[in-house]
Amino acid sequence: MTAPRFLLHGIWLSGPTYKVALFLSLAGEPFDFELVNLREGAHKAPGFVARQRFGQVPLLEDRSNGRGLCQAASILEYLADVTGRMGGATLDERIAAREWMFWDYDRLAVPLYRCRGVKLGIRQAHEAVFENWTAEGNAALAVLDAHLKGRGFLVGEGPTMADIDVYGSVAYAEAGGFDLAAYPAVQAWMARIEALPGFGTAEDLLPKESRLTA
Repeated sequence: MTAPRFLLHGIWLSGPTYKVALFLSLAGEPFDFELVNLREGAHKAPGFVARQRFGQVPLLEDRSNGRGLCQAASILEYLADVTGRMGGATLDERIAAREWMFWDYDRLAVPLYRCRGVKLGIRQAHEAVFENWTAEGNAALAVLDAHLKGRGFLVGEGPTMADIDVYGSVAYAEAGGFDLAAYPAVQAWMARIEALPGFGTAEDLLPKESRLTA
């Protein structure tokens, strides 16, 4: 059996890893999965850092050309380029999609992921700090909700890498204690993403052990 083109290194708990897995699944690209045990420090091992300079997950290997790619947003843009999928129909859409991706990491993903970490018990925070993160997350969700009113997707007429990127943050909001019922446009947009062919949850797409086909 020929190995899939892509090998994704990560862990099922990682939102950024899920973003890459979701793009691959929606694009119809099968992939191998290599579990990186963060608790055992596998992400800091010299061999891993040689491929992922920041010592983080995800790492995506493109076996067709030997590239090792890091940082989820950058990986999504690369995948849009090499698959011809979800990169935006025009240059203006491409620019707008990238703007939403940068905004996600600046305003949305950080407070949502941090609150989730506290709720899971893998991150510590004083009550005042947690409340501040919650306020930041709700402020970002309000921006997203306002933008999505009357729109099907973030940019243009169909899903782009920006939708996948932002969805991969919002998917963890409720686990962080956020009430998405307060953001009906966000909920409707999430339902549209979840109805796309190839959609899968993190539990569907990220196994708790390595999954290699060859």
